[in-house]
Amino acid sequence: MTLRDWIASWRSQAEEPAPARLSIVPPPRPRPRVRPDYLPLYSYLEHRYASIVVLSFQEVEALLGFALPEAARLEEDWWTTVGAYGVPDGNAVALVAGRTATANLAARNVRFERHP
Repeated sequence: MTLRDWIASWRSQAEEPAPARLSIVPPPRPRPRVRPDYLPLYSYLEHRYASIVVLSFQEVEALLGFALPEAARLEEDWWTTVGAYGVPDGNAVALVAGRTATANLAARNVRFERHP
């Protein structure tokens, strides 16, 4: 076998398909189970670095783009219950974003605290 034959046989062995490229982009995250109209609040809470975020009802409404239901202003339970069909309202939006919500109805604000 000549050097030329050996190189030709080596090249034919080396011509295997290249391995698939690795991607450093993380896979897309599953869409959170949040009503579409509450997605702005979810996104805001999820992307905040602070462990505790306090928002007035007016600030929450500005994020959402609509007025909170009357129950949110009058009942603390609204912030701690899951809505119809298991879709989160109030605090449940915070839970999906990794936080708990505590409403202060007298001060008209909500404290969102990150889970430890």
